[in-house]
Amino acid sequence: MTLDATEAGGGGDLFAANLKGSLLAIASSAFIGVSFIVKKKGLRRAGAAGARAGVGGYGYLLEPLWWVGMVTMLVGEIANFIAYMFAPAVLVTPLGALSIIVSAVLAHFTLNEKLHRVGVLGCGLCIVGSTMIILHAPQERTPSSVEQIWNLATQPSFLCYAAIAVGVSLFLMLYCAPRYGQTNIIVYVGICSVVGSLTVMSIKAVGIAIKLTIEGINQAGYFQTWVFAVVSTTCIVIQLVYLNKALDTFNTAVVSPIYYAMFTTLTILASAIMFKDWSGQRASNTASEICGFLTVLAGTVVLHSTREPDQTVSADLYAPLPPKIYWHIQGNGDVGKQREDDPLTCEFITVVRQDYFV
Repeated sequence: MTLDATEAGGGGDLFAANLKGSLLAIASSAFIGVSFIVKKKGLRRAGAAGARAGVGGYGYLLEPLWWVGMVTMLVGEIANFIAYMFAPAVLVTPLGALSIIVSAVLAHFTLNEKLHRVGVLGCGLCIVGSTMIILHAPQERTPSSVEQIWNLATQPSFLCYAAIAVGVSLFLMLYCAPRYGQTNIIVYVGICSVVGSLTVMSIKAVGIAIKLTIEGINQAGYFQTWVFAVVSTTCIVIQLVYLNKALDTFNTAVVSPIYYAMFTTLTILASAIMFKDWSGQRASNTASEICGFLTVLAGTVVLHSTREPDQTVSADLYAPLPPKIYWHIQGNGDVGKQREDDPLTCEFITVVRQDYFV
């Protein structure tokens, strides 16, 4: 009876911790969703005055509105950081879908990126899926020291994942980004997502170290704590740089769901490899959580499919508009025109520069 009571008490504590993590994750999503919109408006202002972030410009650093968005995102990330102290990544990360709802609704009113009725259905699917994830989230056992987390991070399976993630990120940054970054959204978002999965793992380690230190078990003396801190800081900087590029180059409504889908999938995979989140959980709960995630994923796809893409302006101002028309002065002084494929007369003066007609 005593053992059962202890297990029941432990289960209650774990449920309370998951609830705290869920509420913090929801608050985080709200702030991050708002930050997407504010940063987008700041990037637009900066792009109108100088080189855009999408082509390597950093003028947005002088734009106050962009900094407001950054502060808002920072608040959201801090809430997200604290959420990882209480709840497993497989619970906290999928709740990031709520930021898509916030950004989609705000973009409808502030950025003129229309949200259609089917998009509302997508928002509803995200909410339903998130609820399923919260109700069936695994109960995580918190490591008692950073050394235990280090042992998890240095498992051969996770080291293999980390090596692949670093390799893919370097390939995307060094080879793909200069060539295809402006035309293929997967490049910038892929970098953010792959690096982001490592960010979450390192941030969770730092968060647990801080939590243990607050509880009286000092973790600052372990070098592993500082390694995790350096890794998380480096990954966050990389994410911010390429997320700015993605937001400046592509529609917010396109970036958000694709980023969510890729980032969440990779984070859940990394967490499952490192922390063994689903170990010991009943198959029904695992299946329910997977279904919840798939429901959220379906909602993001529906939401994305109903949004209008950004209108892009051709970089070639002198691109020909078929069919070409040649204007000429006929021998009798009359002005005539002739199609490109028509036979030319012997007496004419041709104007071929398009800018004469602009």
